[in-house]
Amino acid sequence: MNQPHRVVLLTGMLLAWAAAPSILRAQEKDAKPVEAPAPPPKEESFATDHTIKINGQTIPYRATVANIILKDEKGEPTATLYYTAYTRTDVKDTSQRPLAFLYNGGPGSSSIWLHMGAFGPRRVLTADAAPTPPAPYRLTDNAYSLLDKADLVFIDPVGTGFSRAAGKAKDKDFWGVDEDVKSLAQFVSAYVGRNDRWNSPKFLIGESYGTFRSAALADHLREHESMDLNGIVMISTVLDLGMISFHTGEDLPYVLYLPTYAATAWYHKVLKERPEDLPAFLAEAKQFAATEYAAALLKGANLSSAEKTALARKLSRFTGLSENYLLDANLRVKLPQFMQELQRKRGLATGRLDARFSGPIYDLLSEYAEYDPQDTAVSGAFTAAFNTYIREELKVAPDKSYQVMANVGHDWEWKHAANREYGFPGAPSVEGDLVSAMISNPHLQVQVENGFYDLATPFFGTEYTMDHLGLPEKLRANIHLEYYDAGHMMYLREPDLAKLKANVAAFIDAASKPASSQQEAH
Repeated sequence: MNQPHRVVLLTGMLLAWAAAPSILRAQEKDAKPVEAPAPPPKEESFATDHTIKINGQTIPYRATVANIILKDEKGEPTATLYYTAYTRTDVKDTSQRPLAFLYNGGPGSSSIWLHMGAFGPRRVLTADAAPTPPAPYRLTDNAYSLLDKADLVFIDPVGTGFSRAAGKAKDKDFWGVDEDVKSLAQFVSAYVGRNDRWNSPKFLIGESYGTFRSAALADHLREHESMDLNGIVMISTVLDLGMISFHTGEDLPYVLYLPTYAATAWYHKVLKERPEDLPAFLAEAKQFAATEYAAALLKGANLSSAEKTALARKLSRFTGLSENYLLDANLRVKLPQFMQELQRKRGLATGRLDARFSGPIYDLLSEYAEYDPQDTAVSGAFTAAFNTYIREELKVAPDKSYQVMANVGHDWEWKHAANREYGFPGAPSVEGDLVSAMISNPHLQVQVENGFYDLATPFFGTEYTMDHLGLPEKLRANIHLEYYDAGHMMYLREPDLAKLKANVAAFIDAASKPASSQQEAH
């Protein structure tokens, strides 16, 4: 190599070497920082001891807020699922002590509603059929708690309460019909095993979507964990979501909603000729809905003008809506339309979860109700009371954030792999799951709680569901329906809370008896 070329080469090497630090610095600037792996989730527990007096009996109990780590098939953690358990501490043999798992619905709801409103040892006081004033709120010992009849485990599904996904998983990985059931089944099995409760009578108590969950969960536990339940309590039930969906061309929801429309119109005194006897009026509404109204809707566009006018007159008598409005609606009034129209002249919207509640309308020209007056009336009280209670009385770390509702939105997966129906997939249904669970476990008892003023899951729809499961007559006797003069959360009305407690307590007692005793009772 001649000298000039060597000088050029060395100069180039020196320039490259001199430039290297700046190039490296630029690369470091552009490179994304390597995130340190999240520490593995840990299980924790906050336990406190208390007493409560129920029916004149002083009951000592332990409250435990804790979590169980869920894992995948490889043993990798996927979520930390939190719960609040209340266990009686003066019971030596827990194998005879019933155990109940409780949750709400949504989907995407924590368990605070059943926890602080119905069955936990402490409850928040709210106004009945009216907005509860802002803080300070009042907590009181719950004389209607189920703790005298069973140990209670309130579950917060992943994404709600303190429960969160872990490892590589995301909260939305658990947001789906089957995903939700699998995670809760893993939790129930783990809790039962860790606490030596396999021989305890076991119950599921769910509300709203929680009833949908219970049907699928009961069948999943039986099939995959060989766990037979003693009973299921369904509060404000829906097992086929098509029955509460107002899709074009589907007329069954209008039929099933009519009796609850009638109850609501009766309650708010908007009927032209209001009868004194509500039960008799509802029986008449059910008969009309199932016969004349259903037959007319079945005709579709073939219903004559004269028939339509005559039917609108009869519908007005039951619903309190004007004949002209009913004709404009083609005899089919969707739920949000009914909520807005029923008391529009009073400037009020009607509640969905509990039709006894009303709230002011902002836009009197709006076709649909803009909000649910029942929801806004109590949510603040439940949220504040629970956050105060769990920190001050149950001693949970104050820096933990409790998620009352998860924003599942469109992330919820509605496909259900256990669908046993022939044909194309429609609205999600778990009716087949309940049938499978009851056929496989003929001792399984089901109690169904219905509010007359529940516009979210109408009682006539529940009756229709239970009457169309196709169960053998002997198994149909295992389904027990109860009724309340309130709405979806019937426990907001104290007389109905007392009635609910009495009904569920008697149900747990009966379903917890040894099989031989149950057969003798039948």
